[in-house]
Formats: sequence, structure tokens, C-alpha cells
Amino acid sequence: MTPDLIEQCRNQNRKAQLALYRKYAHGMFCVAMRFVKNEADAEDLTQEAFIRAFRKMDQYRGDVTFGAWLKRIVVNRCLDFLKAKRQHFVELEENRLQVADSGSWEVASSIGIEDVKAAIEELPENYRYVVQLYLVEGYDHSEISEILKIRENTSRTRLMRGKGYLKELLKEKQHVAGS
Repeated sequence: MTPDLIEQCRNQNRKAQLALYRKYAHGMFCVAMRFVKNEADAEDLTQEAFIRAFRKMDQYRGDVTFGAWLKRIVVNRCLDFLKAKRQHFVELEENRLQVADSGSWEVASSIGIEDVKAAIEELPENYRYVVQLYLVEGYDHSEISEILKIRENTSRTRLMRGKGYLKELLKEKQHVAGS
């Protein structure tokens, strides 16, 4: 990514914006699909994220790659969309718990990535978001806490509990290696 292209985008250069869009659109669409599971919604959210990014280019400081910065916008836009669709939200009293588990994520070799993805989709929402952001999107607890607006300890707790639920779901299907 050339700093010149970023600077051109900051100056509202449409050709530069189109070049950035072409470079990142497919990857950002894939990120959105992992969250919303609907092509039309993912396309809309990807477009909205690019519009937001182009409007806020002055906030991009270059301390992370442009792709990482844009991905965070896509993830936040997807989470906002999902929250808006949801009618009821129950916040769990997790912030009082201490997290001691840093156990393995290993599963039986017979399990495929699609099995894991399907099991993640069955997780309760609070756990699903943290597990997806941590495992699939590669964010750490500090980043997850910022994205979801929760404490880092809450992120760790939800990850630990989500992992437990995930292992149980996979175990029910006879997929988990000895726990």
C-alpha cells in the first residue's frame, strides 16, 4: 500500500478510492459474510464500511496496515447491524469472574473447518462474537474489548466459556479429541 494512494484517498480522489476498493472489497466481503451469513447484507455492509472509511481517511494514522484498519470498520459495522436486528439482549454477569483457562483448542483430526464454523454459529451470541473475533479474525483480547465495548476480562471469560460450549457441541457430534 503506497502512502501516496492513501493521501490521494484523503483528497477524495475517486480513482484512488476505486483502486483501494478493488484491492480490499473481496476480502472485506468475506469478513462480513462470516458475521451476517447473507450475501445481500454482506454486500451492503461492505459498501457502508468503505464509505465510512473514505469519509474518515483522516483518522487513519498508519499505525496498522490499511487492511487491518478497514477490517475493524467492517467488523464494527457488522456487529452494529446484528445488534440492531436483535430484539432482546441479556448481558451476563461475567465481569466478576477470574479466567484461569488457557487450555488447548485442539480437536480431533477428523473434524473439518466447516464443522467448527457450524458449531461456532450455534454458540450463544455473546460467546460467538468473541470466539469468532479471536479464532477466525485473529484479534487479541485488547482489540476485542474495544470492538465489543467490553472489558478485557469479560472477553477472556467469554472466550473461555465459548470454547467450553464449542467443545461440548463438537463432542456431541463425536468430534472432539479427548478433553
